[in-house]
Amino acid sequence: MMTCAIDILATGQNIRKLMLAKGMTVKDMRKALGFSTGQAIYKWFRGQSLPTLDNILIVSKMLGVTIDEIIIEEG
Repeated sequence: MMTCAIDILATGQNIRKLMLAKGMTVKDMRKALGFSTGQAIYKWFRGQSLPTLDNILIVSKMLGVTIDEIIIEEG
C-alpha cells in the first residue's frame, strides 16, 4: 500500500517562492482568487492551511506551473 502526504508548510512556502519569482503580490493573487482579504493566502505561507484543489488549479495557471510543481510531498 502506497501512502503519501502533502507537506503543508513546504507547499505554502513554495507557493510564496513561485509567486515572488513571477513578480506577483498577495494582492494580485487575492484579486485573481476572488478573496476579499489576503488572510487565506498568508495562512498557506505559514503552513496553517492548504488551498482548495480549485484554488491550487487557479494558482498553477496564474504562475504558469503544474500542480505537481506547487505541491511538496512529505519526506
